[in-house]
Amino acid sequence: MNRHAPALAVLAAAVLWSLISIFVRGLSALGFDSMQIVAGRCLLSALLTFLFLFFRDRRLLRVRPRDLWLFAGTGLMSMVFFNWCYFSTIRAAGAGIAVVLLYTSPIWVMLFSALFFKEKIGPAKLLALACTFGGCVLVAGYTGGQTLTGGGILIGVCSGIGYALYSIFGQAALSRGYHTFTVTAYTFFFAAAGCLLLTSPLQLARLCAQPLALGEVLINTLICSILPYLLYTWGLARMEAGRAAILATAEPLSATLIGIFLWGEPLTPAKCAGVALIFAAVVLLNRRETARAH
Repeated sequence: MNRHAPALAVLAAAVLWSLISIFVRGLSALGFDSMQIVAGRCLLSALLTFLFLFFRDRRLLRVRPRDLWLFAGTGLMSMVFFNWCYFSTIRAAGAGIAVVLLYTSPIWVMLFSALFFKEKIGPAKLLALACTFGGCVLVAGYTGGQTLTGGGILIGVCSGIGYALYSIFGQAALSRGYHTFTVTAYTFFFAAAGCLLLTSPLQLARLCAQPLALGEVLINTLICSILPYLLYTWGLARMEAGRAAILATAEPLSATLIGIFLWGEPLTPAKCAGVALIFAAVVLLNRRETARAH
């Protein structure tokens, strides 16, 4: 296996996650709110992944009951919790602050990984972490002028912690011998169950019954949910969680480029600097990995 394959898988996942902005616009125009978009993705992702494994290899659906809490961690405590916190922060403090606080996630991954997996935090990781966080601040367009409240900051930080928990619980599940497909399928199962508590299933069904809506939800699910989570989980199984989390911050970089080229958003000097910092962090981590391989 190419030594760069895990990093490329995580970067590909980040790019695919960033494509969700394309579908959010379309689904929002059809009347979906943020949590309904997440719920649709999770429900359909759970259905498709379980059907695939049922017909392809049913052994991958077997999990030990004592390990179910790990998948509740990736699905409920990470996917559902971070999405709820993220959207709540957007409403309370604006998108710029929400993005910045969400992308404190690599900090939490690094701290949790050091605590639970004994991963080392070296100078290269710290420098890459500083570059990614600084890059996310610039890319998000946060200038310090927004009004901040204690509650808004707390919920925003919780979104970053929730986002980080996928890497922690996911790596713990992978270390117990579970396949990438198993982790992904049960993550979506628990996430779908959680989403049903936050949305009206009847209203969601009515929205999906609109012409073009179900097709758009299906494409969104395949491209922005199932495939990137499989890629990220596969990469996570083959590298340190802290490194994977930093590489995943290529998502706002990709989202910025999509906004510029598809939606005509302005390319400001701050965004250019942010993109450069995130790119520098990715290069730094991969150079470090290449040096270790030699």
